[in-house]
Amino acid sequence: MPTKRRILIACDSSRSLLDFRGKLIEALVESNDVAVFTPLIEQAHIRAKLDSLGVTIFENGLNGSNVSILSDLKYIVHLYRVISKYKPDVFFPYTLKPVIYGTLVANFSNISLVTPMLTGLGYNFSDGGSGNSLVKRITHTLLKVSLSSRKKLKLILQNSDDYQTLLNHKIINSKSEAFVVNGSGVDLSHYDYSVPDAKNISFLMVSRLINAKGVNEYYEAAKAIRAKFPGVKFRLIGAYDDNIDAIDKELYEKIKSGDVIEYSGHVNDVRACIKEASIIVLPSYYGEGVPRCILEAMAMGRPVITSNSVGCKETVNIHPNHVNGFLVPVKNVQALAAKMEYFIKNTADIVEFGLRGRNYAREKFDVYKVNHQMLNIMELQ
Repeated sequence: MPTKRRILIACDSSRSLLDFRGKLIEALVESNDVAVFTPLIEQAHIRAKLDSLGVTIFENGLNGSNVSILSDLKYIVHLYRVISKYKPDVFFPYTLKPVIYGTLVANFSNISLVTPMLTGLGYNFSDGGSGNSLVKRITHTLLKVSLSSRKKLKLILQNSDDYQTLLNHKIINSKSEAFVVNGSGVDLSHYDYSVPDAKNISFLMVSRLINAKGVNEYYEAAKAIRAKFPGVKFRLIGAYDDNIDAIDKELYEKIKSGDVIEYSGHVNDVRACIKEASIIVLPSYYGEGVPRCILEAMAMGRPVITSNSVGCKETVNIHPNHVNGFLVPVKNVQALAAKMEYFIKNTADIVEFGLRGRNYAREKFDVYKVNHQMLNIMELQ
């Protein structure tokens, strides 16, 4: 019987362990010992699920959204101690800070294989938008050092645009071992199909309330549509959290007023919200990997309107007779409203596009297919 291998997973949000990596962890624990290095787990159900799977939990004080030299140094020291104690055979950090700091720490440790995954590049490689240029330069330098200073390293990305961006910025080179997987995948049995309501039309956006997700564009497009079609409903779910790019207070107050959009804050399980919606909207220009909320919407049979931007464009099938939604230019309220109006005037396409989206999710984004790729990259098949 093969000896179990030790897998250490590092993340910047405890919520993501089940929401984004739950099925992967389930696959990993079948034949391996698994541990997670995670910020404090505040949700009891997450801890209970990890405990039930036999996952070892190491908690830390990382804040993935903010820049704090002292906090980051504490994180590095803590991670080094955990790696020294746990002695993983495979180290799997994902998202930016765990990838940079984790891979740097791994260089000083005897780990057989490191498989960092960047789930989108965020603001760090955008030409404009939020973010300090000095912070960006430091991030680029640290990322280049961390990804180029180790022989046994396999980089995992979620779209080919990110791969090309890293090449263009000389973060990696053509000899680097890099693999592109189809996002985080989606569990088609958990996000099951339902027929969208094409009579009482409603739009839903699922997102943290940050500028680069297109919250303002969604609000302005909703206002324009409601002026013409007052019976159409708009809903927004997502946390207003402590982030360098959080929407301003004025917009937040407008949203909370409920005059244009029904705002529900953070929701633990989005399935009921998606089921009530006719169409899902995400006008993001954030620098996504592949947006999970769109994959969930596709799995449940909802057409999508999203930006023609990195990561988002992966979710719309542009082949004739297979189109499941629309791509709009970033920050273009008029184009966004026009596509919303299309579905209001062509209600039969709501159901048809939704069915195509479900098929596209099954074909390309099924979580079991994605995890099969992941296990191969980690040399665990």
